[in-house]
Amino acid sequence: MLRLSEHAARRPKFWFTVSGLAAMTLLALTAAPTLLPDRLPFLHPLHVDTDPENMLPEEEPVRQFHAEMRRMFDLHDMIVVGVLNETSATGVFNPRSLADIHSLTEHAKGLVWEKDGQRRGVIAADIIAPSTVDTVRQAGLGAVAFDWLMPEPPATAEEALAVAEKARRIPLLDGTLLSRDGQALALYIPITAKEDSYRVANGLREKIAGFQGGDTYYITGLPIAQDQFGVEMFIQMAIAAPLAMLLIFLLMWWFFRNVRLIAAPMIVAMLSVIITMGLLVATGNTVHIMSSMIPIFVMPIAVLDSVHVLSDFFDRYPGSRDRRAVLKDVMRALWKPMLYTSLTTCAGFASLMFTPIPPVQVFGLFVAIGVVVAWLLTVTLVPAYIMLMPEKALDGFGAARMQDAAAASATPLARLLQAAGRFSFRRARLVLVAVLGLGALSWYGIERLVINDNPVKWFGENHEIRVADRALNARFGGAYMAYLALSPAGETTAAALRSELSAAFAPLPAGVARALEDRMGAETAENPAAFLDNLWNYAADAADDAGGPAEQAAWEQAQELITAARDNIALFRDPAVLRYIAALQQHLQDSGLVGKSNALPDIVKTIHRELYLGDAAAYRIPDSSAAVSQTLLAYQSSHRPQDLWHFVTPEADHANIWFQLTSGDNRDMIAVTEAVDRFMADNPPPQALQHRWFGLTYINSVWQDKMVTGMASSFLGSFLVVLLMTSLLFRSFRWGLLAMVPLTATIGLIYGLIGLAGKDYDMPVAVLSSLSLGLAVDYAIHFLARSRELRTRYNSWAETLPAAFGEPARAIARNIIVIGVGFLPLLAAPLTPYNTVGLLISAIMVIAGAASLLVLPALLTLFEPYLFRKAAK
Repeated sequence: MLRLSEHAARRPKFWFTVSGLAAMTLLALTAAPTLLPDRLPFLHPLHVDTDPENMLPEEEPVRQFHAEMRRMFDLHDMIVVGVLNETSATGVFNPRSLADIHSLTEHAKGLVWEKDGQRRGVIAADIIAPSTVDTVRQAGLGAVAFDWLMPEPPATAEEALAVAEKARRIPLLDGTLLSRDGQALALYIPITAKEDSYRVANGLREKIAGFQGGDTYYITGLPIAQDQFGVEMFIQMAIAAPLAMLLIFLLMWWFFRNVRLIAAPMIVAMLSVIITMGLLVATGNTVHIMSSMIPIFVMPIAVLDSVHVLSDFFDRYPGSRDRRAVLKDVMRALWKPMLYTSLTTCAGFASLMFTPIPPVQVFGLFVAIGVVVAWLLTVTLVPAYIMLMPEKALDGFGAARMQDAAAASATPLARLLQAAGRFSFRRARLVLVAVLGLGALSWYGIERLVINDNPVKWFGENHEIRVADRALNARFGGAYMAYLALSPAGETTAAALRSELSAAFAPLPAGVARALEDRMGAETAENPAAFLDNLWNYAADAADDAGGPAEQAAWEQAQELITAARDNIALFRDPAVLRYIAALQQHLQDSGLVGKSNALPDIVKTIHRELYLGDAAAYRIPDSSAAVSQTLLAYQSSHRPQDLWHFVTPEADHANIWFQLTSGDNRDMIAVTEAVDRFMADNPPPQALQHRWFGLTYINSVWQDKMVTGMASSFLGSFLVVLLMTSLLFRSFRWGLLAMVPLTATIGLIYGLIGLAGKDYDMPVAVLSSLSLGLAVDYAIHFLARSRELRTRYNSWAETLPAAFGEPARAIARNIIVIGVGFLPLLAAPLTPYNTVGLLISAIMVIAGAASLLVLPALLTLFEPYLFRKAAK
């Protein structure tokens, strides 16, 4: 470090040229793929990703199962559009409102476009709206007919009210399409991909803007929240980063009153951000919610060491006015604490790479890279810049712009620091007791922490997405979808069926049994249902060609055996299994954990009722598998037969329950999963079933749990690494442990206060522990390293104290102010994760700095004989 600084002081233009070229090259690599995508296909363009699904690795079993089930049941992400009218006595069920809703639905069908040769946007066939869904009515005993719920906008008030009455009779629509109070409607618009939601939502808003009625339209849903977050994320970056630069600049001007000089750390911060983000994009990494915060973290960190250099230069320069000699002295005093604080900061952020969350890993890695870049630029560009300044620019520069050291101690900041040092020395035991008391309070608060997150809550209380979320979830079954996949406990394979049927065919006449064995051996279909269908058709053809009644009877018996095997794998045509699913649905509905559920029993019971002339008593599961099959066959004559396969596979070997939750909080999703587990444990199903969850709401709870456990292990690991590094720095485990005290007390206090305040332990709060660990220890390292060096010049710690609270403490105090204020621009962001990070990281850094200047001197006072043994000798 000393050689780098000396080389920079001798050849300042060289280092500015190299740094500038590096930054410009990375900027070019970042912009080129976007400007010239066809000519530079080997470079990576900027890509934004706010999909919480990508918080889990692609090979994560939960994520793979989610994708498999979406394909199996042909499910898509949905935008929810709620329509309310509080001026009409009948709500939206009036001719004008329903005409607008009909027009909006037709408009939504046209929100499609081509991208990379694929059709993107709205999936028109699966829209759930009054004009796109069926009602079912009896068409005589044993027959049903399907009609569109609202084929055309109603012309009269009576026709409008009839739409609500018809929807109320369809369990799949009541509470989903129709609000629970019968006054509002919700449209469900499926889209091809989550990243299309923002464009589709804007298309819907443009159409809604042309309506003249008194209806209020709300657009929400997890895809909307995620895509909207991506848009507002760039707004945050555009506001917070420049604002942070401005605040840091003003603070440094207040400290040093020399605009030319404080331009040096500004250049360091700017280049550090450009190089770090350029590397992020150029290496093909996406800009996620975490990586979008890299600039606001790198910027204050980048000026930390510069503040120490300028602060010491500020205090020493008036004495000799020899820039090169002063810089050499400053770097000789600061090289060790600057190097180790940079290393500990890197360790804190790099520890995030051990979490099982890819975006967090990327964030940790690139902030660590940014810290290294900032350190390198600080020890080269800052000395180079100072040497390039004209001599006149430093006229009047120095501590309080005076020539003697006594003047430096006359400033308000200096007097405050000296008073703090005396208080810590004289009231050392009181300080220690206060720390222990706050530790007990912190422990109590930490035990009250509640792990929870919800992407919709990433927006402010008054954001349109939050307002829509509250409005719709108060009136409908819920805007948050979670899916429960059910399947037989032991998956049936074609090979297993061969073995079972071989035993079943054994009693048949030898020729028939042998022919069936040969046919099974030649059958290539691996799908169990296809295997049985092909075998049944073979037996049916053989029965038609039989040589006599006895042979024909044998083939017909074989058909019955194959049919029985087919019924066994068609588990979800079994009335007992369907009644069990209905009981599970009712149990969760009664528990209040879910707002609404839709499943195969709802379809079967509805069709069965209409087959029996609409008799309410016939709203039940029929008593035989054949009768269940009849209801499913009848449903397939509707306008939307594909809807059936959202709930059951054609082979009836897998089923899916849709749960609508009125909350997207992780703790509510976990409560639902636990309730299902308890129900199935206390009420064994009639046939062995296995159940697994999927859907975005469930995935959010999975990655949140992984983040919490990953952050805990990451924090413990990085804590030990930082402890080892500080022990190596001071060549003493005691001093290394001493350096960790302010950090530990600060993190404990902050998390205790979070628990006491009742704030959820969410994603931003989870990452703060590891983020702040490497930063908060910097103050302690600087204070202890400078105090140990000063102690060798004095007879006791009491004599050392005024010197320790002179130049070293002033540099630390300036850093506390700079970095504490540097993160506050995040409070101006429109997104709550940034607000949380900004507030808490500022609080952590300020408290850690205060603890270093109060707690450490008290401990040095109390344990002076054990800590300064060499000095005592």
